[in-house]
Amino acid sequence: MVAAPLILAGILFFVFVRFVYPRRTQPAPAGVEARSVRYTVPREPSAEGVATDLARLHVVDSPFLFAAYLRTIDADEALRVGETVELPFATTPEQLARRLATGLGAIVQRVTLPEGYDLVDVATRLADTGLGSKDAILRAAEDPALARELGLPGPTLEGYLFPDTYELRDDLDVHELLEALVDNFRARTEPVFERYSDEMASLRADLGFDERDVLILASIVEKEAAVADERRRIAGVFLNRLRSPTFLPRQRLQSDPTVAYGCRIEPDASPSCAGFGGSITRAMLEDASNRFNTYRHGGLTPTPIANPGAAAIEAVLTAERHDYFYFVARGGRRHSFSTTLEEHNAAVDDSRERGALP
Repeated sequence: MVAAPLILAGILFFVFVRFVYPRRTQPAPAGVEARSVRYTVPREPSAEGVATDLARLHVVDSPFLFAAYLRTIDADEALRVGETVELPFATTPEQLARRLATGLGAIVQRVTLPEGYDLVDVATRLADTGLGSKDAILRAAEDPALARELGLPGPTLEGYLFPDTYELRDDLDVHELLEALVDNFRARTEPVFERYSDEMASLRADLGFDERDVLILASIVEKEAAVADERRRIAGVFLNRLRSPTFLPRQRLQSDPTVAYGCRIEPDASPSCAGFGGSITRAMLEDASNRFNTYRHGGLTPTPIANPGAAAIEAVLTAERHDYFYFVARGGRRHSFSTTLEEHNAAVDDSRERGALP
């Protein structure tokens, strides 16, 4: 009579561990900003040892249940011995097991790439989601051969990794992963350029712009505009600087994010970028060895400086027509716009008095 309840309990436990527990999202660790942790599977692993390690790393909440799950699906016999794997927080035991063991199939990871992310940001986010190595993704994204293979006009994939929410298989190789983002760029931006074909033709006749030039300027607008309703106005400022025969220095966009991008992507190329941590110094603004420094070089940057969304591209194609040549942060994520240098200097002083500028 005692055996029957024990057998039933065992069956229920097996059903729970095999079919219910694997789909239960593990709690994210409190106070931890990282999205994932790297874990090296021991040379002589056991289900209990791996589960204990992951509990200590706050990846699983119950080492007992996770060890039981690994044994139930025979994952303990197929662990990636000696391999280092990326394990995201706040995921399910099923997804964790697929990363730890072979033969369990690919998983689909949901990842969001916000507007304005650059190559480093994208590579970091994809790696943190468990979709590859950050270094490998970044190397591929900066490889001119891959850009040519994907039919892109520039030397890197910067600007073409479209910001969106993706569902991507974790068994894609790095090239396939980046190709999916570029394909989405084409699918999402081609209708925009078709919708504003007249505006595109006007920019081509006026400034010699092609679609890549629009993308470059859109990336700068994306980094400068903190609120949506200022995108078209900021785009108009930059276009005024490019068009004006009297604005001095001629055709210089004078955009801080371009300087920062050069220091971030090519830190060894510019002496002023040594120790760059995100803040722009006077030396950086004056350093012509930074190819992306629009205070020292006229026209557009050599490549986009980020991956802009469709709204930023539209903002360039439909930029406001006005007389502004300057803008400065005034607080509340907004800017003050000025026509003359004298007005701009007064706006800068006002912003400093209000604490909007250092």
